[in-house]
Amino acid sequence: MNVSELARKLRVSVKEMYEVLPNYGFDIGRKAVKVDDKIADSIIREWRRMYADWKEKQRRAKEQQRIAEKEARKAEGKSATLPPVMTVRDFAAALTLPVTTIISELMKNGILASLNERIDYETAQVIAEDLGFNIQQEAGAAPEAEVSTSQVVEMKQQLDAERSEDLVARPPVVVVMGHVDHGKTKLLDAIRATNVMGGESGGITQHIGAYQVIKNNRLITFIDTPGHEAFTVMRSRGARIADIAILVVAADDGVMPQTVEAIKIIQAAKIPVVVALNKMDKEGVNIDKAKTELSANNVLIEEWGGSVPLVPISAKTGLGVEKLLETVLLVSEVDAEKIRANPNRKAIGTIIESHVDKGEGPVATLLVQGGTLHKGDPLVVNGGIYGTVRAMKDHAGVYVDEAAPSMPVKILGFKSAPEVGDILDVAKLGEATKVKRVRTSGMTAPVVQQTSGVGEDAEGDEGEQKKQWLNVVVKADVLGSLEAIIQSLEKYQSDEVGVKIVGRGLGNFTEPDILRAESSHALVLGFHVQPIPSAQLIASAKSVEVHLFKVIYDMFHLIEERLQALVPVEVVITEHGTFKTLAVFRTDKKVQVVGGRVDQGKIPNGSFVRVYRNREYIADGKITSTQMGKVDVKEIPAGHECGIKYEGKEPLQEGDVLEAYTKEEHKKKVVFAK
Repeated sequence: MNVSELARKLRVSVKEMYEVLPNYGFDIGRKAVKVDDKIADSIIREWRRMYADWKEKQRRAKEQQRIAEKEARKAEGKSATLPPVMTVRDFAAALTLPVTTIISELMKNGILASLNERIDYETAQVIAEDLGFNIQQEAGAAPEAEVSTSQVVEMKQQLDAERSEDLVARPPVVVVMGHVDHGKTKLLDAIRATNVMGGESGGITQHIGAYQVIKNNRLITFIDTPGHEAFTVMRSRGARIADIAILVVAADDGVMPQTVEAIKIIQAAKIPVVVALNKMDKEGVNIDKAKTELSANNVLIEEWGGSVPLVPISAKTGLGVEKLLETVLLVSEVDAEKIRANPNRKAIGTIIESHVDKGEGPVATLLVQGGTLHKGDPLVVNGGIYGTVRAMKDHAGVYVDEAAPSMPVKILGFKSAPEVGDILDVAKLGEATKVKRVRTSGMTAPVVQQTSGVGEDAEGDEGEQKKQWLNVVVKADVLGSLEAIIQSLEKYQSDEVGVKIVGRGLGNFTEPDILRAESSHALVLGFHVQPIPSAQLIASAKSVEVHLFKVIYDMFHLIEERLQALVPVEVVITEHGTFKTLAVFRTDKKVQVVGGRVDQGKIPNGSFVRVYRNREYIADGKITSTQMGKVDVKEIPAGHECGIKYEGKEPLQEGDVLEAYTKEEHKKKVVFAK
């Protein structure tokens, strides 16, 4: 057997195969072209065991090297002084370490951050000390922050510190992730359609960002939006909002770029994963290709000796959906010790959606992670009192008086809307201060909820439905610029039009930014940033508008022009007079010449008319010519007989009455307060 053919069968590169085999007595020689068939068969039989063992040895070697480097830094007394907040790039520079090393360490702690993302001192201190550095903070007060990582860590410590005898099982929280168009949304719809809660019909009546289903008399909580922004925010701050992840992979496409990104997020969050191999209803799908690509990205399925369950499904037909839910419950049983909470303490949890509803005011969806939230409880968010729980609705829109662990609830009673990712902790009431204004400086865009307009929400959303929105995705090079842009854009609001920020972030535009803009019909606005080449190609292919600026006011001029173009045209109708038809002189196709008398007001040439017969409205038309004594005139005053040329689908008859009117279109000039 050829060496290259053997490598293909083992699903690895020739180079990697050469590195592994000598460690297990198969020294085939680096320059060998062929391998004896018997030896090749032995290698194929033993490969999974050898490869897994070799990978584990590699991991241990890296870990030992890391520990040795850490001890060496401690022995040398390596130290650094850090500011209250810094970018990842500056943090790496302060420690004189490669940025890739810092990003890797952050990922190990469940935090995914790019070069220009900011982290606080507490996070940097944990990472630096874990690397063997002595850390000190620069003099000066820490800046105001919407949610510091320390608050998230404190919540985790509180939940972990609960006495085991106080803990009871809670529903597992599941997030669905994967590449765009691989069927995440259809899978969630299939789950929702076949497993709606008792008493419901026709699915969910009110979308609140998460929902619960029943399987085998057990509840499962799903975070509703695939790749949910709240999940991204939570894991980027080191929290663990989900207990289990479902990774959706299309059987016909296999592992794609966003699949790899989702795998990294799941592994960084350190939660178990179930692979849903979707689109099994298609013919000619290559299942082995998908399994191989998953294995290459450290997702080894059970069939291949790994620990990750794989369930073939079709979200389109419903095939395998029930089996998938059963598998999720099995995985939750394995992790049962971790999926527990104390329902008898004061509630603590995370805001997963937040917005201002025209009818209900500021509202937010909370995922309760510990304790029980009751109607009337104070809304203590990040040390501020945001009001009290006036009312709560479950995912079906039903009012409830309490919310237990793992239950998502929409809360009414906020004085101002919190940010996605904020921590609610009722127990902190004694330390909290009252909140007087809406916070707008956060990095996380509140999730704008779109209701169906059914039931009680319909009246509140009526004004929002009439309003024209300009959706934008904004990215900038530094946090200060981004915050300034966001604050300015939020001021572009009127009764007719407004700016809705559907995406924001730091650094160059990537493919997910362009895809988000396409799905929400948004403009892409960049300040001192550029799209990466692949994102530029996608933007061109999908006709997404990308506007790049170096002067911030040029951006605002574009926004004003686009908003002005969205202002609806106002039509002003002016009533003029009535005309009674006394004779019909000539009738052509859709055109008539008739005589009559102006009874009231006047009849201008070129006016529109409403035709009434026996006092009943029958048609619309237009007057294209007016004559008095066979002389063309601009208008006929009341009390005069005249002739007119009439155009309309319905022919006029003697006795018909015409009401004349004109209409003018006016476009209102909108002035924004800035």
